[in-house]
Amino acid sequence: MDAQHAHPWRAGASASRLSYKNATIAVCAFNLLAVAFLLHSYYSSWPRIAGGDQFDSAQLQFIWESEELRRSMEPVDLIRRVKEIEQDAYGEHGMTTREDPKQTAAVDLSKRLKDLRAGNDGSSQKALEEWRKRKVERARQRAIEKNGTTSGSKTQ
Repeated sequence: MDAQHAHPWRAGASASRLSYKNATIAVCAFNLLAVAFLLHSYYSSWPRIAGGDQFDSAQLQFIWESEELRRSMEPVDLIRRVKEIEQDAYGEHGMTTREDPKQTAAVDLSKRLKDLRAGNDGSSQKALEEWRKRKVERARQRAIEKNGTTSGSKTQ
């Protein structure tokens, strides 16, 4: 077999075959053309105020009237009232009311903990004394039973 027919992509192959290098160049050229076209269409869509496209008086009048209509349709009174409500809610009075629940909760929690400690001290002391008395009484009972069973077994 001939070397040209075995590996057509190697050097010496016919020029009709597309190499990786030529394909890469073609894709890059296509990408550059596409970017140039996109940039041209993007910049041509911008209005040319400083250029030769000047608005005539009818167009300017139309633009001015449409801006006036847009401004007249804005709910100015509603916007003003909403801002007043927000200032009332989040102003000096609003911030103190927002902080008050946290502060009162903290004070309430500390009072409850103090009351709980004070209540537990008295009740826990009483419970501890009762537990000690019961334990001592049980120990005495066991001692009596032990002594009674040991003394009873000795006499028999």
